[in-house]
Amino acid sequence: MSFLELYAILLKATITTFAGLASLPAIQDALVLHHHVLTESQLNEAVVITRSTPGAVGLYVVSVGYFVSGFWGAVAGWLAMITPAVLILPLLHYAGRHLEHPRLQSLIRMVVISSAALLFAATFPLAKDALTGWFTSAIAAISLLLMFVTKVDIFWIILGSACLSIGMSVFV
Repeated sequence: MSFLELYAILLKATITTFAGLASLPAIQDALVLHHHVLTESQLNEAVVITRSTPGAVGLYVVSVGYFVSGFWGAVAGWLAMITPAVLILPLLHYAGRHLEHPRLQSLIRMVVISSAALLFAATFPLAKDALTGWFTSAIAAISLLLMFVTKVDIFWIILGSACLSIGMSVFV
């Protein structure tokens, strides 16, 4: 896959979903299902790598580019990741003057709702690989319940889940 083709695919995914994990279904469709230059496990690994490190959620696009084409693929991913931010600056300058307009407010609501739907769709491929048995499913269900029912900070839920998972892998 050429540099420009990879950049165009990643740019299309990031610019239409405003980066983050919302671009995951678009990247999966293009690179895994259509072009077959990336596997599901490589895509999941790219997400895990970037979620394990500090930084923006959308950085996984750089890892995806690296898995597809090495160093130059990572450069294409980085450029695709920053291009929407560079392009949004003039748009924000213009929109700042017209923010109270009902059409612009409707557009903003539409973008938020569609991004939420894409994020929801991105959870299914990740959950399919993460929930491998009864124990991981139980941890996920209990964590979700704790998130919705209690006011426990998410950090402690994640830490507890990680400790349970590591403990189970040591004893089994």
